[in-house]
Amino acid sequence: MGFAEQRFTVNLSILFTELPLLERPAAAATAGFTAVELWWPWVDSPTPERAELDALRKAIEDAGVRLTGLNFYAGQLPGPDRGALSVPGAESERFRANIDVAAGFARTLGCRSLNALYGNRVDGVDPAEQDALALENLVRAAEAADRNGAVLLIEALNEPESPRYPLVSAPAAVAVVDKVNETSGLGNARFLMDLYHLSMNGEDLPSVIERYAAKTGHVQIADNPGRGAPGTGSLPLEDLLGRLHKAGYDGWVGLEYKAGASPSAEAFGWLPVEQRAAR
Repeated sequence: MGFAEQRFTVNLSILFTELPLLERPAAAATAGFTAVELWWPWVDSPTPERAELDALRKAIEDAGVRLTGLNFYAGQLPGPDRGALSVPGAESERFRANIDVAAGFARTLGCRSLNALYGNRVDGVDPAEQDALALENLVRAAEAADRNGAVLLIEALNEPESPRYPLVSAPAAVAVVDKVNETSGLGNARFLMDLYHLSMNGEDLPSVIERYAAKTGHVQIADNPGRGAPGTGSLPLEDLLGRLHKAGYDGWVGLEYKAGASPSAEAFGWLPVEQRAAR
């Protein structure tokens, strides 16, 4: 039980980053994968030129891989930002401008998961004001995802690496999921269960799986410590994924770990080639 039952998708925003963006889908395919996911690739632009969107779409299609997940605009990632939708002013407006662009791009590739990072707390702004803005923007994002027949993902990050991000536990993120579903009436918001972030928060992962597997729309993994490939740290990732499978989760598992000093193509030795292609 564990790895053999999963459908894996490679995050091209943290793996294969030694290559230009448009070469990464083909590199993932060469490594044996048939599915990929992405953070919003244009960190400085929520509304890139059509030619840039078309070029990335063509690269994904030509590689013969499936886009299974896409982040909405979230600012500088990797970098200091942790989302934009709860940040008053220009960043929130950039997020809103991105909603239809990101959803439209996802729709052209049959992508059914859109991830909206909440955003950091801002000095001098009442947290309640940020939360109200976040709910308004998350409902807009849920509506756009619904038009695609997609789910809206809401993620908990970890407090040591993201101390100003307010959703740093599974219960906190799931509470927002529930609020968005209640407000929108759509029911398409889901929890993104990132086992690395939750482990960094010191959460009881078997308990999180038992409590929230039914509300989970996507899973991401990296080992801890180090955020490397499975087997480089001490997390029992195969056992945890087996627990998720037993709990009824049959969705994608995103490989969102760092390759380290070696080329990304060498960072998958833990996973037999025959288990990399989605079944």
